[in-house]
Amino acid sequence: MSIFSVSREEAAALDADDALSGFRERFDLSSDLYMDGNSLGPVSEDAERTLDRVVEEWRDRGIEGWTEAEQPWWNYAEYLGDRLAPYVGADPGEVVIANSTTVNIHTLIGTFLDHVADTPGAVDPEESPVEASGDVVVANELDFPTDHYAIRAQFRQRGLDPDEHLRLVESRDGRTIEQEDIAAAMDDDVGILFMPTVLYRSGQLFDVEALTELAHGHGALAGFDAAHSVGAVEHDFGGADADFAVWCSYKYLNAGPGAIAGLYVNERYHGLTPAMPGWWGNEKESQFDLELTYTPEQSAGAWQVGTVPMLSAAPLEGSLDLLDEAGLDRVREKSLELTDMLATLVEDLAEAGYEYRVGTPSEGQRRGGHVAVEHPDADRVSQALRERGVVVDYRPPNVIRICPAPLYVGYEDVYAVAEHLRAVVDEGEHETFAASEGVS
Repeated sequence: MSIFSVSREEAAALDADDALSGFRERFDLSSDLYMDGNSLGPVSEDAERTLDRVVEEWRDRGIEGWTEAEQPWWNYAEYLGDRLAPYVGADPGEVVIANSTTVNIHTLIGTFLDHVADTPGAVDPEESPVEASGDVVVANELDFPTDHYAIRAQFRQRGLDPDEHLRLVESRDGRTIEQEDIAAAMDDDVGILFMPTVLYRSGQLFDVEALTELAHGHGALAGFDAAHSVGAVEHDFGGADADFAVWCSYKYLNAGPGAIAGLYVNERYHGLTPAMPGWWGNEKESQFDLELTYTPEQSAGAWQVGTVPMLSAAPLEGSLDLLDEAGLDRVREKSLELTDMLATLVEDLAEAGYEYRVGTPSEGQRRGGHVAVEHPDADRVSQALRERGVVVDYRPPNVIRICPAPLYVGYEDVYAVAEHLRAVVDEGEHETFAASEGVS
């Protein structure tokens, strides 16, 4: 008798009715059960097609590719930024692909510490929702570490003590951050509230609009790290009136390892001088005048530091072709169904006496695209799963992150993962592994 409240036959029936099931054939998967798209999405024929096109343009046209390629490389970052804009609820010109996520955090946090928090009036008060004057940044203790590295570095560069100026909201349970605790951390000293859209361990999804309203209500700006949600969750940064955001494109956007990142800057801040200016962010009209005085582009493009890296940007074009065809609304709907099924099956295991627990909020509006499956021996269980061909990852201290990405994962796949979770423990397979070191 099965311990699961969902049967394999029921899962297979859902696959048969799934309008997105055909997209799986367009991906090359390293395993039939690739459940790590929240860390690195697999290659698709669409991403490979646009990468190959740029390589051929490089071969055939050389330097003339900057102006004569199918999509001229000269304004490629802005072109892809405008294509991404609808997925984050932004207007044309408010999004650009640029740099890496960490570099974007450095330049945007630095920009707003300089031009908003430290120098009130740098932005037209009629355009800005706040008159920020604080020099404290509020973040949280469950953030991905690179966010804190960058913020602390920006404080040090300004002669400010990071221990005094970076204020962390604590978690009550080690999994989630509650909005009332964020609110309690806000006061007149705060210039920027910088939060993730999704916590990288637990998968908790935050309410961007509510956090933006909270920040603005305390005279602070609202910025977001959306690395674990863009491409999986529908965002409306513009509608929420958020001030800025950053994200990567190698997770749910499936643009490849180390692919170029993206950023959003609300139009009201266009024209500010970035904290890390570079020649590719100079206004396009005078860029090749090669003046020694920097003139920022009047768009999010100003926050580009260096020349667009075409070979790490090109796969994103094909990935967006695929996502345009699939529709992010359908992707999100299926994602919620898949993660809900996975959470239910893990809870079935818990009720049957297995030491698995779900560390992700159960409510759909508070859940991103992956499920945090907790186990006291999560490290070794994750290794045993990979040995079985179930590609997951481990995050200390006790989380197995499992991501049923809707474009290439089906309902029966999720059922199979639950069976593997049970079998690993039943057979004691995890006990044969040592604790891992490095990336997992």
